[in-house]
Amino acid sequence: MATAVSAAAAVCAPPVEVEGFVKRFGAHAAVNGVSLSLRAGECLGLLGPNGAGKTTLIRGIVGRVLPNAGSICIFGANAGTHAARKALGWVPQELAIYPRLTCRENLMAFGRYQGLSGKELDNHAAWCLEWAALADRAGEPTQQLSGGMKRRLNMAAGIIHHPSVVLMDEPTVGVDLQSRIRIFEMIETLREQGASILYTTHYMEEAERLCNRIAVIDHGRIIAEGAHEELVRSAFGNSTQVVARFSGPAEGLAAWVAARGGTLNDGVAHFTLQQPAEIAALLDSAAATGFEPADVSLRRPNLESVFLHLTGRELRD
Repeated sequence: MATAVSAAAAVCAPPVEVEGFVKRFGAHAAVNGVSLSLRAGECLGLLGPNGAGKTTLIRGIVGRVLPNAGSICIFGANAGTHAARKALGWVPQELAIYPRLTCRENLMAFGRYQGLSGKELDNHAAWCLEWAALADRAGEPTQQLSGGMKRRLNMAAGIIHHPSVVLMDEPTVGVDLQSRIRIFEMIETLREQGASILYTTHYMEEAERLCNRIAVIDHGRIIAEGAHEELVRSAFGNSTQVVARFSGPAEGLAAWVAARGGTLNDGVAHFTLQQPAEIAALLDSAAATGFEPADVSLRRPNLESVFLHLTGRELRD
C-alpha cells in the first residue's frame, strides 16, 4: 500500500505531534494541556473512560476542533491544512457510509473526496475491498450488510487514499467476535505496511494485542504513557494482585477493603500484595470480620489493573 507522505517527510517530523493542546467548551476543559507524539510505524493506544477527552483529541488532530491553546502537527504541517489532511485517514466511531450505495460505490465516492480518479481510484478501491474481506460483496448495497461488514467498510472508506497516519476511534464497537478478529488482522496489515496508527478502544485486550505504547487520558490530561510492561512495572513493581468476591453483609465491606489497602469495584475487591504469602493474612482478616471468600484469584497485574489504579474506574465507566 502506497503512503501519502514521502519517506523523507516522515524522517523530518513525527507523524503526529501534539503540544499543550487545550480545548474548552464553555467553562469545561475537555482536553487540558495534552502533549503526545505518535512515532513512525507504531500503534499508539489512547485509553480513557467515557468523557476523558479521547474523541475531542482525535477531532483536534483531524482538524475538526480548533484548540484554545497549544498546537497539533502532522509530519510538521498544522492540523487541518491540506498537507495534514492528505496524510491522515480517519475512522470515526459513527458509521460514515452511504446505505443505498454498494460497497464499491462507497469507496469510489470517498476516494474522489480524497482526490483520486481513474485507474488509481480503481486500484485503491479494489485493494480496500480485499483488505476488508468485502470483495465478494462489492456490488451489494451497504444497507444489506451485517454490522461487522459495515464497520469494515467504514474502515476501508477512511483509508481509501492509503494515508501514512490512521486515526481509529473505537472501530470494533458493536461487532461480533468474528468481525473483531478480522478487524485486528486489518490493523496488523496496516502496521506491517508502515502506517502509524492512533487507536482508541474500550477493550483492554485490544490495546494489549495491537498497541506498541499506551497513553492513559483522564479528565482531559495524559496521566501515564509507556509500553504495556512499563506501565505495569511503574504502577505495581513486582507485586501480585488479588481479586476476590466475598459473601456476607454488604455493609462494612467497602470500609474493610479500604482499611486493607484495596479498592472495591462492582462488588469485586482488588488488593495489591508485595508477597503472595500475604494472602493468608488477608483471608484471615476477612473471615474474622464476617466476610467469607466466595471467589479468590491470584494474578500478576495487567493493563486493566494499571487503568483502575490510575483512574479509580473501569475503562468502560
